[in-house]
Amino acid sequence: MVPSNPELAVRPVGLGVQIAEILKIAILEGEFKGGEQLVEQDLQARFGVSRSPLREAFRELEKLGLADIIPRRGTFVRRISRKDIEDSFPVRAALEGLAAELACRNMSKDVLKNMSLQLEQMKVAAENRDTENYYSSHLRFHQMFIECSQNELLKSTLETLRMQSLWHRFSYRYYQEDFEKSYGYHQKIMQLFENPDEAQGKIGKLVETHINVALDSFLAYLETFEGD
Repeated sequence: MVPSNPELAVRPVGLGVQIAEILKIAILEGEFKGGEQLVEQDLQARFGVSRSPLREAFRELEKLGLADIIPRRGTFVRRISRKDIEDSFPVRAALEGLAAELACRNMSKDVLKNMSLQLEQMKVAAENRDTENYYSSHLRFHQMFIECSQNELLKSTLETLRMQSLWHRFSYRYYQEDFEKSYGYHQKIMQLFENPDEAQGKIGKLVETHINVALDSFLAYLETFEGD
């Protein structure tokens, strides 16, 4: 069933984009599985729309790498392969490291304060083994410094890569990453952002290492998953 949160309700403006956003969240949350067909008639009835905005939504999902449109067959949720994961994480790690290096030059006191708040919330969530709140704070922490890179191409590319990384994890019902290890990396990243003279040449490598460690953890889990 597609999420029915009223905040995600379809509005007349940009109908195809609105539907794509709802379907994106449904895919990320596992409502639609890899390989499952997105049936036009069912979704037309669900949203009360014609075929045109729905097909626009499908094209948006295809751009995001979440769906495959197969002529004369339909639109299917894209399956995740091990190679997809191995390809995307290192690229994301390198680009996010670059974003951190660029952000050091543009950090305001307000941004640093907000990032520090997210870090504190991550700490509390880690202590409580609260996965949902940990990763929502984690996501905001990263988004803040990516935004401070002030590089539009970098930001849009990372938005897609980060969304797909999240999808990989939801797709395999995964989140067993070591909270303490992850929090420790973010604590060091924060310290470097607060000391930009020291950060140059270091913070990008630290961010890249953090993401690649997450990849190792995920692939180790995936081996268990594939074994089962």
